[in-house]
Amino acid sequence: MTPLALISFLEQIVRDRLMFSTMIWGPPGIGKSSIVAQIAAQRAIGFVDVRLSQLAPTDLRGLPVPENGISRWYPPEFLPREGAGILFLDELNLAPPTMQGMAQQLILDRRVGSYVVPDGWFIWAAGNRKEDLGAIFDMPAPLANRFLHLSVEPDFESFKEFALSHAIHEQILAFLAYRPELLHHLDRREPAWPSPRSWMMASALHTVGLPIAPAVGVTVMGEFMAYQSVYALLPDLEQILEGQGADIDFPDEPSTRYATVTGLVLRAESVEQALRGYHWLSTRAPAEWTLLFINDLLRVAKARNQQGELAMRIAREPELRARLEELTALHIEAAS
Repeated sequence: MTPLALISFLEQIVRDRLMFSTMIWGPPGIGKSSIVAQIAAQRAIGFVDVRLSQLAPTDLRGLPVPENGISRWYPPEFLPREGAGILFLDELNLAPPTMQGMAQQLILDRRVGSYVVPDGWFIWAAGNRKEDLGAIFDMPAPLANRFLHLSVEPDFESFKEFALSHAIHEQILAFLAYRPELLHHLDRREPAWPSPRSWMMASALHTVGLPIAPAVGVTVMGEFMAYQSVYALLPDLEQILEGQGADIDFPDEPSTRYATVTGLVLRAESVEQALRGYHWLSTRAPAEWTLLFINDLLRVAKARNQQGELAMRIAREPELRARLEELTALHIEAAS
């Protein structure tokens, strides 16, 4: 499933209080951990992230302390004791068999030693697959059989949803729109390789003028640097956003089209500017490019809390609303 589909699935599990232990499988760097943390934050519930591969068995079971001639196990302070939330066992299959065995008791019985997981806490876990080249251990069959298993794959649309709300650099996003297959590309020859996580690091590096090779590798940086040449061919986006683009044509070359649409979305500082960009596109660009602009604009409006203002503007302009409906119908017809 895509990261967006994973979010929807996990949100329903929380909403309907399905207390099944859940294992999330997927390649490194696609945001498994951040998705779980995001769901906990949105639902205003607790979140405890336990990296099992970094713990010893006594770190989870606790320490034996003599008391009245017997040993009591004092559990670690990081385990939850009240309320509701998500107890997240990250890197589960990176943990050696001894730690997985300890986690098995926690997952199967919701307890370990004298510690009992509170009723309101979900137990979820995540791990990489064998093909992801991680130093993983096989999961014991009895443990695996107690989980729901969800497999998540990289997806550009899911990444874009996240990136547009986290101030990604315009040129990084335009490049990935043009070359989405480079969103996640594990390269055995280089220690740095592109993933959703490393592209966000690359965005931060590029924003301050540093090379992005330390984040995504030399080969991919070379492709990105070559792509930047399209910015010399862009129409004057600021002039378009100011409503002065009557004599400006929409580019012909696909790489420049992606840069143009992405630039209009991210450079529009107000709903008014965004609508000027829309009106320019709608009279010059093929329908699929205008629809791409609208889809991304809606995501940015959500991130900037401009949804209400944008909806009011569309509602006040019947012609605009009709044009959007027409574009959507054309897109559906073309897809079918």
